[in-house]
Amino acid sequence: MKRLLPIFLLVVVLAASSSARAETDAEVAARKTALDLAGAFANDGFKTRDGHWCGTVKPHDHALVAVNLYAGNQYWFSAGASEPSAKIGVNVYDETGKQVSTETHNTGDKAAAGFAPENSGQYFVSVDLLEGQEGSFCLVYSYK
Repeated sequence: MKRLLPIFLLVVVLAASSSARAETDAEVAARKTALDLAGAFANDGFKTRDGHWCGTVKPHDHALVAVNLYAGNQYWFSAGASEPSAKIGVNVYDETGKQVSTETHNTGDKAAAGFAPENSGQYFVSVDLLEGQEGSFCLVYSYK
């Protein structure tokens, strides 16, 4: 019995820590929106990466995500937002902070930026709140 107590406590601690950062309903809705948009790029042969980034974005502020990208691949970064965010935008910057030229798609609560990097390295993806109030966002990306 004394051996089972530490194992039981370990299981309880691990279960509690895994649920400490559960996604909110707004983040889940934003992720669904982002995945719906990313699914459109799948028709062109893009594969959606496992994983996503969720958070909140405020007016006149942006959220930055660092990603490592490889020359020769093409990428689409798709973001979705939940209400009360009315319009978001996605931009990509190189490791020096210079904005790179991208194809864009923007329909209010959905936005995407696509490009093919000339150099492999670290890039930064910015999700900006263009209109509306502070709200949740989710970012996913696709490649081919």
